[in-house]
Amino acid sequence: MKTNWWHKDFSWNGRSFSTNQQIIAFVADRYPELSIFINEWFSESGQIQMKTSGSTGKPKTITLSREHMINSARATAAYFNLEAGSRALLCLPLGFIAGRMMLVRSMVMGWHLDLIESSSTPKIPKHRTYDISAMVPLQLYNSIGELENMDTLIVGGGQVSDNILSKISDLSTKIYATYGMTETITHIALSPLNKAAGSNGNEMIYTALPGVVLSIDNRQCLLISAPHICPEEVVTNDIVDLVAEDSFKWLARYDHVVNSGGIKLIPELIETRYRNLIDHDYFVYGLPDKRLGERLVLVIEGIETSALREKIKEAHKNWKPTVPAYEIPKQVLFIKSFVRTTTGKINRFQTVKMLSLP
Repeated sequence: MKTNWWHKDFSWNGRSFSTNQQIIAFVADRYPELSIFINEWFSESGQIQMKTSGSTGKPKTITLSREHMINSARATAAYFNLEAGSRALLCLPLGFIAGRMMLVRSMVMGWHLDLIESSSTPKIPKHRTYDISAMVPLQLYNSIGELENMDTLIVGGGQVSDNILSKISDLSTKIYATYGMTETITHIALSPLNKAAGSNGNEMIYTALPGVVLSIDNRQCLLISAPHICPEEVVTNDIVDLVAEDSFKWLARYDHVVNSGGIKLIPELIETRYRNLIDHDYFVYGLPDKRLGERLVLVIEGIETSALREKIKEAHKNWKPTVPAYEIPKQVLFIKSFVRTTTGKINRFQTVKMLSLP
């Protein structure tokens, strides 16, 4: 059994290793939910079974190559100039690609990894400094005052709200949004979110990692060519504005587009108008309509209040001179709790199925 699938300087919660079997035994004892993964990692075939998040459909299992995962790990380390001995904090769930790739990066690059319990409010150790960590937006929101001992933070699994952006703007931690998916072995592009990372406070532009070539199809959806991490071109459902061969602005999901009376509406763009109006999570959606085909509705998480409904009604009234009528939702619907995937993303389709509609 080879030993070049992990670095001799790798340590895990202070534990160092000298053989593959020591890592396998450590995982079986401390983190049995990772046993299948770690055994696949050290197998001769190097074929890794990984679950997708299910954010845009049913979760499925795909096969990834250990070689491609190693290439991805090295690309991230090179981008952030992180060498052997760097300190990494893992606070993501271990069942999905994002958490497991933090482990892979640490093993491959020889980082000193601290793994703590995955929680919406991660308990970041105070007595250590970290070169890198990864979080989802909710974890970032709940950790804003706890990041002073962290140099770099990558954030994925959902959009970062304007509220969070305003709170992290002046932090010394360099914070980046990631773009990627299980098929691309997590992120293939990054966008700075605060001044320390290089953001100028304007539009978010994602820049691809070295070796990644971007293009678009006839739907304006992103195509990803990265043979060092995925053998075939990845066709996404993400509508983008392609700025250059290696950079883009994310606009919306193609499968969220609403066709109302023959006019295609992009929910994510319409949703931006409500950013300073609604404090809860929300989205706009197309419901079946006999006349229009689909009618646009606004769905809000939480208990309905007359004050909020009136606030939205007044906003719609004020928008009419400048906003086309077809971009103003025909209904405002409330639901106590949205349906979310295991990684915390809102599942729009399943949430709408729970609504009581006439």
